[in-house]
Amino acid sequence: MFYGLCDLPWWGNLLVLLVFTQVTIIGVTVYLHRCQAHRALNMHPIASHFFRLWMWLSTGMITKEWAAVHRKHHAKCETNEDPHSPQVFGLTKVLWEGAELYRKETANAETLERYGQGTPDDWIERNLYTKHSKLGVVIMLLLDVMLFGVPGITIWALQMIWIPFFAAGVVNGVGHYWGYRNFECPDQARNVFPWGIFIGGEELHNNHHTYPTSAKLSVKWWEVDMGWFYIRLLELVGLAKAKRRPPEPALIPGKTHIDVETLKAIILNRFHVMAHYSREVIVPILHQEKQKIQQEGKDMWKRAKSVLIRETSLLDTAAKQKLAYFLTHYNSMHVVYDFKERLQNIWAQSSLKEKELLEALQKWCHEAEATGIKALKEFSNYLKSFSLA
Repeated sequence: MFYGLCDLPWWGNLLVLLVFTQVTIIGVTVYLHRCQAHRALNMHPIASHFFRLWMWLSTGMITKEWAAVHRKHHAKCETNEDPHSPQVFGLTKVLWEGAELYRKETANAETLERYGQGTPDDWIERNLYTKHSKLGVVIMLLLDVMLFGVPGITIWALQMIWIPFFAAGVVNGVGHYWGYRNFECPDQARNVFPWGIFIGGEELHNNHHTYPTSAKLSVKWWEVDMGWFYIRLLELVGLAKAKRRPPEPALIPGKTHIDVETLKAIILNRFHVMAHYSREVIVPILHQEKQKIQQEGKDMWKRAKSVLIRETSLLDTAAKQKLAYFLTHYNSMHVVYDFKERLQNIWAQSSLKEKELLEALQKWCHEAEATGIKALKEFSNYLKSFSLA
């Protein structure tokens, strides 16, 4: 009985642990996160209830609480009301005490009432999963010991810390502190790694904050989102249906006119548009200016790229001072940065009518081409090629 009913070798217990923790990761990223919190996909009742049961057994988490806390995180991201921002609490606290911050927020009745709408509220949720949330992890402990004996205690313990550390700590902490950014979304979210395998695709956090209602988190061909792979498998057997994916620009080479369809396509793909602007306009102009100066003056250009492409609201005081210096002393950089802000301002003016937005875009392209800056002219042609097709 020391090794339980299964009597597995050490590598068998390790394999069981990996399978159990990965099923839990699927439950978090597919069911709790993409399905319940963001409504990015629909799940068949069989699949949905399986994950409700598994999350109750393996974590004791309540669907309504998890969804509410996460929705509030998006609504109040990087402010004092964010339940777990490393910009507010510090990386160390979120990384190692993320689960405590989560539990603290679940005690806020206002958060649950405002952000927990639309989550399961049937008899079994009210009378078992929510009412006896700790019972599930106790049952899991008994099952692990019965099946795997004494090693089952270790399996259970690692199951219990897996999500608190990797989801609450790594994703919420490191995912807002370190990594690369495909898009300048209005918060500090970053992609920790391009290969979202270990924690189901949640590593692609910048992509998620840019397109929060997308069922797919990868946007580059070289990025891997295991959560999307699991969703596709569920779709194949009729247990899920993705509702939204990240938009992909549709371009018509040689198209030279700007119409309403062009405007709508650009607004839909605005994050792609600005990423392209940074890569094809700002960076080349930056390199041109750097080549004009003496070697000894190049220290001040450190972090110049990030200052020029970063979302303005995310710049600290030192970064704003450096940006002001560049824009004052280098006219071509001032011009392309001004056009960047003017372009973003077009879709930021929600009060304007469609005709006014179209005229603003046409004016932007005309004036960009009139500057005589090659990169701006080529970018204007790029904008004209957009289509909803």
